[in-house]
Amino acid sequence: MKENVFFVSGIDTDTGKSYATGYLAKLWNGQGIRTITQKLIQTGNDGLSEDIELHRRIMGTGLLPEDTDGLTMPEIFSYPCSPHLAAKIDKRPVDFDKIERATRRLSETYDAVLLEGAGGLMVPLTRDLLTIDYIARRHYPLIFVTSGKLGSINHTLLSLEAIARRNIRLHTVVYNLYPEEKDDIIRRDTKSYIRHLLEKEYPETRFVTLPLI
Repeated sequence: MKENVFFVSGIDTDTGKSYATGYLAKLWNGQGIRTITQKLIQTGNDGLSEDIELHRRIMGTGLLPEDTDGLTMPEIFSYPCSPHLAAKIDKRPVDFDKIERATRRLSETYDAVLLEGAGGLMVPLTRDLLTIDYIARRHYPLIFVTSGKLGSINHTLLSLEAIARRNIRLHTVVYNLYPEEKDDIIRRDTKSYIRHLLEKEYPETRFVTLPLI
C-alpha cells in the first residue's frame, strides 16, 4: 500500500475526530492534495456511515461514488458501542481483509486517505486487538485529536506515552475548539501546554487548531 494513509484517532469518543477528519480533508483538497476520508469501522448505523456523511458536509462535496460503492464505509455495525462488542451483538466478526482492500483501492486513487477510527485510541476492535495496535501493525502515521476540555490534558499525555511506546509516527496533533468550552482559561492553557510539549519532544509533529465549524 502507498504510504499515503493517515489514521485519525483521539483521546475519546467525543473529542471531534469526525469534524477534524472532514476539516483536514477540505483543507488538503484546497491545497491541491486529492484527499478522501474513510471510516475504519462504523457502529450505531445501518447501511450508511453517519461519520462519512458528516465528512462530506464539511467538505462540501455530497456523497462520493466511493461512498456509494462502500469503499469508504466497509464495515458497519448496528449497535452504538466499541467495535468488539458491536461485532458480537451483530453476530459477525470484523472483516479486516475487506477494510484493508478498500483502503488500498482508495490509496491507489487519491493522494491521501484519512482513515478515521472508532472511539478513542485504545478502543478494542476485537477482544485481542486495540485500535492503537492496529495502527502500529499497519505503520500508519497518526493524526491525533484532542481538545481543551477539562481532563483532556491528562488523556493527551497518557496517549502520547502509548504512542511513543509503539513507535507510531505522530504526524499531526489537532486541537479541537468544538464544542466551545465555557472555561477559556483551561482551554488556552491546555493549548499552550501541548504546543510547548510538541515543540520540545515532537519537533516534526504538526499542530493544527480546528476552528468552530
